[in-house]
Amino acid sequence: MPIRQRMTTRLKELFARPDIFVLAGGINPIGEKMAEVLGYEAFHMSGGHTSSQQLGLPDSGTSMRDMVDNARKIVLGANIPVFADADTGYGDAITTYTTIREYIHAGVAGIHIEDQEFPPKSGPRRRCITTREMGGKLRAAMDAKMELDPDFVIMARCDLGGIPGSSFDEIIERCLAYKEEAQVDVICPNNLRTWEEMQEAIRRIPGAVVPLIPASFDPYPSLDAQQAAGAAAAWFPTLTTMAGLQANWDFMNDFKARGTQALEALRAKTAQSPWGIANIGHILGEKRVREMEDLYLAAIRR
Repeated sequence: MPIRQRMTTRLKELFARPDIFVLAGGINPIGEKMAEVLGYEAFHMSGGHTSSQQLGLPDSGTSMRDMVDNARKIVLGANIPVFADADTGYGDAITTYTTIREYIHAGVAGIHIEDQEFPPKSGPRRRCITTREMGGKLRAAMDAKMELDPDFVIMARCDLGGIPGSSFDEIIERCLAYKEEAQVDVICPNNLRTWEEMQEAIRRIPGAVVPLIPASFDPYPSLDAQQAAGAAAAWFPTLTTMAGLQANWDFMNDFKARGTQALEALRAKTAQSPWGIANIGHILGEKRVREMEDLYLAAIRR
C-alpha cells in the first residue's frame, strides 16, 4: 500500500477518535522532524508562515504552486501525516478541484479551505464569499478526493468571524451549511470570540470540529479543557516556530550589542536545558544516513 494512503488513513483516524491530538504546526521539514521525534502525531503546514519563509511576505502572498511545492518537501521525509493550508483553493471551484489533486499527489494527508475571497487577507481586510459559492468549492474538493483517495481529509474553515459585525449565529449557520451540503470531514469555526462560543460551536456542529484558537487567547484553554469540550484536535499552526522567532530576535539583538559574548551566554543557557541541547543530527536522523552509507557504499570504499 502506498505511503500516501497510510498517511491519509492515519489522519482520518486521528480526527475521528475520541481522544484529542495535537496538530503541531510549522513551515519546513526540520519543524516536521522535530515534531515527529518528540512524539507528536501529525504536522500542520501553515500558509502564513510558508509565505514568510518562501517569499518574505506576510500572509496571503503565496500561490498554489508555492504551497504544494513546500508541502512536497515536508512530506518527503515525514513519518507522520502532514495537514496543509490550502487557503481559499486558489480560485473558483474548478481551481479548488485541481488544488486538491495537487496536494494528494504531493503526499499530503489532508487540507483546510477557508471561505474568504481570493487572495485571502488577515485582520479586518477579510472578505468572505457567499455560502453558496463556498458550498460549490467544497463539493468540488470532495469529488476530487473521492476520485483519488477517499481517506484524504477535507476541513472547511469558516472565517466569517474575522469580519467586523458578524455574529456567532451567522458563523454557526455557515458551518452547518458546509457540513450538510458537502459532507466535509472536519469543520473549523475560526475567529470565535470566547471560550464559551467555542464550546457551543462544538456542541452544535455535527462531526469532527476543531476551533482555531489564536495563541494570544487569554486565558488559553488547556488540552484537558479542549478534550472535555469535544474538540477533535488542538490546533497550533506555529507550534514549531513561535518560540524560535522570539529566541532568534533576542539572540541577534544581544549579538549586535555584545558580539561574541552573546555566543558564550547562549552556550551556557542551552547547557542548562532540562530537555538537553537540540541536536540537529538527532532530529534529522543522521544515524540512518550513516547506516545507509555503510550498506550501499561499502563496496566502493574498499
